[in-house]
Amino acid sequence: MAKPQIEELRSEALQTIDSATRELIIAAKTVYNTPETGFNEFQTSKFVQQQLQALGYVVETGIARTGMKAILRGSKPGPTVAVIAELDALRVPAHPGADPETGAAHACGHHAQTGAMLGVARAMNTANIQDSLAGNLAFIVTPAEEFIEIQDRLALRDAGEIEFLSGKQEMIRLGSFDDVDMTMMVHTSAGNGGAGLNIGGTSNAHVSHQVRYIGRSAHAGGSPDQGVNALQAAMLANSAINSQRETFRESDVVRVHGILSRGGSSVNAVPDDVLYEGRVRARTVDEIEPIADQVIRCYRAGALAMGASVEVQEIAGYHDLIQDPTLQKMFVENSELILGRDSINVVPDDQTQGGSTDMGDLSAIMPVIHPYANAATGVGHGHDYLVEDYYRAVVAPAKVLTATVLDLLGNGAQKAKEALAKSKPRMTREEYVSTQRTRFRTETYDPD
Repeated sequence: MAKPQIEELRSEALQTIDSATRELIIAAKTVYNTPETGFNEFQTSKFVQQQLQALGYVVETGIARTGMKAILRGSKPGPTVAVIAELDALRVPAHPGADPETGAAHACGHHAQTGAMLGVARAMNTANIQDSLAGNLAFIVTPAEEFIEIQDRLALRDAGEIEFLSGKQEMIRLGSFDDVDMTMMVHTSAGNGGAGLNIGGTSNAHVSHQVRYIGRSAHAGGSPDQGVNALQAAMLANSAINSQRETFRESDVVRVHGILSRGGSSVNAVPDDVLYEGRVRARTVDEIEPIADQVIRCYRAGALAMGASVEVQEIAGYHDLIQDPTLQKMFVENSELILGRDSINVVPDDQTQGGSTDMGDLSAIMPVIHPYANAATGVGHGHDYLVEDYYRAVVAPAKVLTATVLDLLGNGAQKAKEALAKSKPRMTREEYVSTQRTRFRTETYDPD
């Protein structure tokens, strides 16, 4: 009996996804209703594990606390393609889906990724399809894409539970991607015209700062002259940072922002221990360095003006996202084939969005794509960000991802091999881990 052709297998897989539409959307909404922040996604992780196991997968769990991995093995050896889903939520207490106790909410649409990934897992898990694959398909579920709750994550780091502060960073370090050759995922987005999907462009790299100002406490009314106001030092530093903005080149797509996490302990005492959290973003890691130096100079200036001490802890953030052109072309072709010629918008390669993702870290060591499904309304990370079109967010991405995997690993994995031959990763996994470790450093500046 002749083996089914790719076209037949694609049709079979897409029918499987169509028949499971309701279940996939329910899975995504279940994750939406149990929002948990990074490295704390225990309920979500358990649910996704159970869903994969129900499809017959053997699931490795507890990776980087809540991450997991399952592998569908083809009948012949070849490359491994990974489809990724992110587990975590943000803290947006005013969001309608927020947990009333924690304030966690899926205000970035990560919950939809679970539904899409499960769609691929369901569609690919047939004897016909497995027999056609030259290589493997990995399903990798990652924690902590949102780079938040830094103090909590530093505590986990000090306790030896993690080393790097995001899920994909940590899973790279732990070796979860050592047997993976290329990765893909689809994120939700709001707007972007009539197209259901968009792909292309880059995202910013970033570095995080934990800035602790140490002053001297005194009675704020009776003897303020005896104190050293650490809060004023932080406020002066923030003003100094704002005065630097006209020096940033537009081509570097610089974003500098921060919050005051601890402003003092009592209103009637001069604040003596203040924590400012800063973030510096730019188009590449190299372009961040001189800007971060400017910002650190501002931290020091605030301390110097008030006679306070300042401790600046630099924390390795994300690398810039570079999407693989060969994978991108295949994804576009499959989107047009399955969803229609106007279904996808291609963003120019030189267009950089201001945000960041740890898919950028993966793109430093292997080919990746990170398309967006235009299925939401509102503003990302805002209280009004809601996935409204679950077909666009879950079902359509599952179909296009599935078809792209079939193209990559079918026909002897010829297309996957061609993509790998053209790809030129910026560094090896070992070089990546070493580089990230050098991006952690702490310096203290005293007024004397």
